[in-house]
Amino acid sequence: MDAIKLLLFVPFIGFLGLLPYVNKIEPYIFGMPFLLFWVAFWMVMASIILMIVYKFDPDNKGSDSE
Repeated sequence: MDAIKLLLFVPFIGFLGLLPYVNKIEPYIFGMPFLLFWVAFWMVMASIILMIVYKFDPDNKGSDSE
């Protein structure tokens, strides 16, 4: 497995691994309870991480149009 693909575990750890530690309502961030902010934050971060993996994956160096 390439080292860049190890980044795919980061959202999994953020979503599920740390969820018991952030399962609380207070504080409110941007008007949202902390748990809702946490889930929304990791949805955005997962998209960014997937974009990084797609961009730098050595197996993905071919042309997109065939």
